[in-house]
Amino acid sequence: MTSDPNSPTVVYSAANAIEAGAIATALEAEGIETTTTGSYTSGFQAEAPGPVQVVVRQSQAEKALHILERLEREVESNEEDDK
Repeated sequence: MTSDPNSPTVVYSAANAIEAGAIATALEAEGIETTTTGSYTSGFQAEAPGPVQVVVRQSQAEKALHILERLEREVESNEEDDK
């Protein structure tokens, strides 16, 4: 069975909507279409408070994960520079 390249794939689980929004924005800046689940919808919490997942198309998941790894390395490097 062939998997659907457009099927939603979770690439990141954030602690809150703010973190998920930052991750989604970073991925979108790299040309990856994203959405989030578990955050506010029309002014109310769509689900119980908890992790917010960043979702991309399966066909873009590998690229998204590489971008996230690169961003994590950059953050770690900046933290080391600040010490």
